[in-house]
Amino acid sequence: MSRKPINPGHPESRANINPAHTGGGQLRIIAGEWRSRKLPVANVPGLRPTSDRVRETVFNWLAMVTPGARVLDVFSGTGVLSMEALSRGASSALLLEKSPVAANVLKSNLAMLKAGRAKVVESDSLTWLKQPAETSFDLIFLDPPFRMNLLEPACQLLESNGYLNENSLIYIEVEKELAPLPIPKNWQLEKSKNAGQVNFSLWSRTRKQ
Repeated sequence: MSRKPINPGHPESRANINPAHTGGGQLRIIAGEWRSRKLPVANVPGLRPTSDRVRETVFNWLAMVTPGARVLDVFSGTGVLSMEALSRGASSALLLEKSPVAANVLKSNLAMLKAGRAKVVESDSLTWLKQPAETSFDLIFLDPPFRMNLLEPACQLLESNGYLNENSLIYIEVEKELAPLPIPKNWQLEKSKNAGQVNFSLWSRTRKQ
């Protein structure tokens, strides 16, 4: 489970902070090239990595598609999903992160891993997705800050601006009460589970009719 960095100036930001998790600590990569490596988490309110248990399930789902995949991590936060994918053989990862503190820690962690196939872009994710894609991605991670209504516009921008190809898979992690998910009609549910207060799911994409 993860709560991504939130803008302290946002009028809803306080509602998204879990006081028991105020950033800092460590994350652990589960498997692959960097198995068992531990890395610091940025000291940003509300930021924590997707849990080991959830990641284990997700990457079991993705076992056949992760090697060689081009990854886009839209609300990257700790970056643990992208780092797990790279550790398991993804060909590249582009991580979008708005928080300067979190982005700097991401860059430092990727440098420690010597992850030359990864790039961190410090930007508001929705603003960045409004530009036409230079390339499409095979695997997209969407784990936005909770209760800030970011999932629907992110999905629409991914769909309309060329970030997806006909084989793209999209992983979504959101608060459990967000149902049904506000996603494009041509996305099809492949897998879905709940863990505590979180719903996480995997979607495929079909061509629009």
